[in-house]
Amino acid sequence: MGLKGIWTALSILASLLAPARAEENARIQEEVWALPLPLPMFAYVVRPVGNGPFPLAIMNHGVSLKPVDRSFFPLVEFRDAAKWFAKRGYFVVAPVGTGYGAAAIDIPERGLYGPFFSKVGNCTNPNFHDAGRAVAQVDLWIIDYMVAEKRVLPKDVIVIGQSAGGWASIALSSANPPQVKAIITFAAGRGGRVDGKPDKNCAPDKLVEATADFGRTSRVPMLWLYIENDTFFGPALSKRMHDAFTAAGGRAEYHLMPPFGNEGHFFIGSPDTIATWSPLVERFLDAQK
Repeated sequence: MGLKGIWTALSILASLLAPARAEENARIQEEVWALPLPLPMFAYVVRPVGNGPFPLAIMNHGVSLKPVDRSFFPLVEFRDAAKWFAKRGYFVVAPVGTGYGAAAIDIPERGLYGPFFSKVGNCTNPNFHDAGRAVAQVDLWIIDYMVAEKRVLPKDVIVIGQSAGGWASIALSSANPPQVKAIITFAAGRGGRVDGKPDKNCAPDKLVEATADFGRTSRVPMLWLYIENDTFFGPALSKRMHDAFTAAGGRAEYHLMPPFGNEGHFFIGSPDTIATWSPLVERFLDAQK
């Protein structure tokens, strides 16, 4: 299928799914968009009712290194968290990265309409830098597109990321885009749980080094949230990352949250955790005004 056909299919599907109105008294609505970026992709959108413009919140999801898992990736991993931001006035865009979707079943490394582009490579010599920058570039495309559409305020953007999406958000901070005033990460990192084994990380020293590299140029205010029983990026590693980042010059507030269920890595995906993290996020965002 050519690019034109793919775009037509995306547009049809988006029109069938959107808009999906949330509860009237919440004054938000949910939609699915097909974003005509240089790499086209779907996005879950939840936004305040009205024409705006609104402040923009981009939410970056994590990744699975297995093509079969990517083929069944949900449209949105953290719907309740996204709605929380929308209820506070943000126009939330949560893109589904290329390399995801049913086509990956038949063609490994290719998703519904594009390749999986955020690999870290060989675990003995991983490229953490470019894996983060690749998704950070998508964020910049989304900002440009949404500003051009006059749906959002051009200088009032926040970025939220979980796991690999959080790592991409750290990478984005190193570019200091002028539109982005704050970044929030949940369980950020790459290379966790090698071979599916808890607390086995791919080249953790290199991950810490890459974090320091991003910190040398990053000046965007950041809030980093990690969880005590995260078996992807445990407390010892996340604290090393934070120490390296801030020692290099980055601005990041670190919080270690209490254990969550059997696996803290998926903390943001549960509506039950909103009461735990939202006061920290509200205080952090209020400080950026």
